[in-house]
Amino acid sequence: MPEVALSLLQQMVSTTPTDYWNDSCSVEELTYGIEHGAVGATTNPTIVHDVLKKEMHLWRDRIRQMIVDNPTWSETDVTWKLIEEMAVNGARLLQPVFERHGRKKGRLSIQTDPANYRNSEALVRQALRFHSLAPNMQVKLPVTRAGIQAIEEATFHGASINATVSFSVPQAIAVAEAVERGLHRREVTGTDTLDMSPVCTIMVGRNDDWMQIMAKRDAIDIDPSYLTWPGIATFKRAYGIFQARGYRARLLVAAYRHLGHWSELIGGHFIHSMPCGWARKANASDITIQNTIAQPVRPEIVEELYRKIPDFRRAYDPDGMTVSEFDGFGATVRTLRGFTEAVHDLMAVVRDFMLPNPDVKP
Repeated sequence: MPEVALSLLQQMVSTTPTDYWNDSCSVEELTYGIEHGAVGATTNPTIVHDVLKKEMHLWRDRIRQMIVDNPTWSETDVTWKLIEEMAVNGARLLQPVFERHGRKKGRLSIQTDPANYRNSEALVRQALRFHSLAPNMQVKLPVTRAGIQAIEEATFHGASINATVSFSVPQAIAVAEAVERGLHRREVTGTDTLDMSPVCTIMVGRNDDWMQIMAKRDAIDIDPSYLTWPGIATFKRAYGIFQARGYRARLLVAAYRHLGHWSELIGGHFIHSMPCGWARKANASDITIQNTIAQPVRPEIVEELYRKIPDFRRAYDPDGMTVSEFDGFGATVRTLRGFTEAVHDLMAVVRDFMLPNPDVKP
């Protein structure tokens, strides 16, 4: 039989250290991802809401059964149980990958409640519950002031974390240092850390979004094409620092806005978490798989961004923000608002099961 040509994503994962995850727990989309080399998956409230709309036929009866079996539960209780079960279902699909890679890959990321971004104890409590749901569960914690504390504590207790709501070099460094502290505390007790796989996301597209908003809001005169590069430049700088310092957390690219967010970040020991739509675009493209992570962003682009947009400096410089400033960073605020709204959208779906509209004929 003739050999089947590898897709571009399969070429990337087979010829470079860069991994590919599917940015969804959808059965259809995750299956496509695994077929094309994905060794992990991520979720967040927005993704779960979108998946539920696409695959309601898989979950309708289960939601009704949860409500019947738990007569005292609120819509909040049912919603979070649904999120957990959707994540466990995705983790089950990834279990063979998890075993094949010696428990180092094949994890499903589930996100803690974004409403708790200021409450470290609540974040840790939920993180450890999520950690217990499946052997290949990864727990997403926000890179806020409380989130940094939670990342260290959850790591100490054995959870593989995926830091989210993260857009900048100082946030990535704070995550890496918190993970190192948690791993060290764990090692001091004589507990093994070899099968833990901590990850730090940089949402490159949301970095771009915020710089574009800043440029428009403050009437900054800058070449519009330069505003597609802040996330890439930020990620490249963070990756260089991670490599130089030997951090054990891996960086992860997320929140695509154009294929350059993939093609300009290939070849390093990090992860791409791609929505299925972007994965299909990548595979259909004529992009050449090559080591682009080592290629710097054109200096004039970085210099212009650095000179004209104060928040680019905050995101790009290793000391551009303190941990106490993370919560007020524009991209952080916008993303937390979006994730919180998505949880409420999910609750509204559950509410329609619990309290169907009496004005509408069944």
